[in-house]
Amino acid sequence: MTTPLKGRAVRVGDLVFDVSVAGEAEGAPVALLLHGFPQSSASWDLVVPQLADAGVATLAPDQRGYSPGARPGDVDDYRLDALVGDVLGLCDALELDRVHLVGHDWGAIVAWTVAARHPDRVAALTALSVPHPAAFAWAIRQDPEQREKSGYMEFFQQTGPAEDLLLADDAAGLRIGFGDAVPAGLADRHIRLLGEPGAMTAALNWYRAKGDDWAAVPPVAVPTTFLWGSDDIAVMRSGVDRCGEFVTGEYEFVELDGVGHWLPEEVPGEVATAVLARVHGGARLD
Repeated sequence: MTTPLKGRAVRVGDLVFDVSVAGEAEGAPVALLLHGFPQSSASWDLVVPQLADAGVATLAPDQRGYSPGARPGDVDDYRLDALVGDVLGLCDALELDRVHLVGHDWGAIVAWTVAARHPDRVAALTALSVPHPAAFAWAIRQDPEQREKSGYMEFFQQTGPAEDLLLADDAAGLRIGFGDAVPAGLADRHIRLLGEPGAMTAALNWYRAKGDDWAAVPPVAVPTTFLWGSDDIAVMRSGVDRCGEFVTGEYEFVELDGVGHWLPEEVPGEVATAVLARVHGGARLD
């Protein structure tokens, strides 16, 4: 059976987040799903039904800058501390003491940081595509290949040209980046959201505000699974191989051979399996 998604507006301070909800949270384990760039909560649409059908309630917010009601204008409003605070605020607003935290791409950076700084709020972590922020920061500094692959971040930090290029010709550049891994319908939803007034600038402000925060993220002590595709176009092996050095708790690394960067859309079954293994202590999908 497929569990339908329901939309919910959740207020955190002065911000209102759009959250897709599936399953019943009362008495069930809850997975909080954090999307990356240039995506939206829709990136989890193929994962959520599998989790909900296995008894896991899910919450997938459009994060700061992506939700129209949570789109402040200053770059400093998008620092990592604020993004982490949003996750804690959502949990508080929804009366969730602990969640199974799942993050992809930028959502993985936030999820790693929440798990590292607030382990009492995280039952387990499943991180997709991006390793622990300190490992990734090291790779950008030390590995020429990773530094080259991450060069786009400097361009994204330039206000104006980046927005214009990414949205030009019906966001043709983003569509090329998604390739065949992201179904056209989901790509359309991501692009439609990012085409809203101010949305692309807000999403790029995550890059403009990042500073040196990544290198300062402490090790993670909660049970953790890290999934990475061997054909990832943005994240090279150097940081991936070092990731385990920044996890002091139970740690599993899963390499997906021949898979690219867009894991929630490209291999939703493998993602759901990894999350369920953490939630149910080894449960597998049929």
